[in-house]
Amino acid sequence: MKEGQIRIPSGCAISGLIDKSGKRMSGEAVLRSISVMHDRSNGLGGGFAAYGIYPEYKDFYALHIFYDNSASKKSCEEFLEQHFDIINLSKIPTRKIKVITEEPLIWRYFVTPLPTKLGGSQLDEREFVAKCVFRVNTRIDGAYIFSSGKNMGVFKAVGYPEDIGRFYRLEEYEGYCFTAHGRYPTNTPGWWGGAHPFALLDYSVVHNGEISSYDANRRTIEMYGYKCTLQTDTEVITYIVDYLHRKKGLTFSETAAVIAAPFWQTIERMTPEKRETHEYLRNVFSAQLFTGPFSILVGFEGGLMALNDRLKLRSMVVGEKGDLVYIASEEAAIRIIEPNLSRVWSPMGGEPVIVRLNGDEV
Repeated sequence: MKEGQIRIPSGCAISGLIDKSGKRMSGEAVLRSISVMHDRSNGLGGGFAAYGIYPEYKDFYALHIFYDNSASKKSCEEFLEQHFDIINLSKIPTRKIKVITEEPLIWRYFVTPLPTKLGGSQLDEREFVAKCVFRVNTRIDGAYIFSSGKNMGVFKAVGYPEDIGRFYRLEEYEGYCFTAHGRYPTNTPGWWGGAHPFALLDYSVVHNGEISSYDANRRTIEMYGYKCTLQTDTEVITYIVDYLHRKKGLTFSETAAVIAAPFWQTIERMTPEKRETHEYLRNVFSAQLFTGPFSILVGFEGGLMALNDRLKLRSMVVGEKGDLVYIASEEAAIRIIEPNLSRVWSPMGGEPVIVRLNGDEV
């Protein structure tokens, strides 16, 4: 059967790894992992998120931006100069790969908000940056900020992930955490901005599956000032994670209990204290519940969360060896990096795996 003639509903590949000690490693490892799952993709999108890769600029926001042309670049840079102190800017280094075509202009800026603009906005720093990201992405034609966190970056394109990794020279970066995605889009076209990961500030999401509650989730999150412009469920997942964790102050365990909430009959069997917590979360944040099959990896500053839908309709495997934790759609994608795992398991549906740099797992 030729590529593109059939729909693979369980397609897409995700992979991630984190060193709990904070030791930095080359991007080569996650590149090898995602390449094992080549057949889960169809060449219409892939990408990587990497944490800890900019230690020399760790106090500044790293903006990765796609431009359609020099005019959109000029307009965006004028906006950035009005709102930020630009510490450094450059093209993101790439290498020519025959199968990666029609690339936009890809630039990187290390910035910090101008004190006068930040003070006048009456916003905290992260909210100021998030609003500036939305301003660029919705009002400056041909400019798209696809990564905006500190000491991290997203690298994505149209193509197979192993080719995209070589295109961005991922093996030259070192970080304490990497995630990867190979895309098999079923409802949206493949284009550079629509590839995974999706990111806002330090949160990044790679996703295998389909959120059937997308429209309801999108309408809800837009009520809180988020701008969903890409017509894809993964964008909505990213914004809901940001809303629940950053804006509402939920822990990642509580965030997981909202988006993959236990069934009511499961909640009824819990201890009184746990039942009270889950009843509260289900009632207050009912509009942020995701329905449909999914497995996601959420990267954030200092950690990584993996989560299946509550019926576990998408595969996900976790492995451990020393300080390293590996997560992937298939065990083979872990074994190719570390064949001698000390522990390997498949999390239950709705059961988050949350790994932090201090080694705590909650």
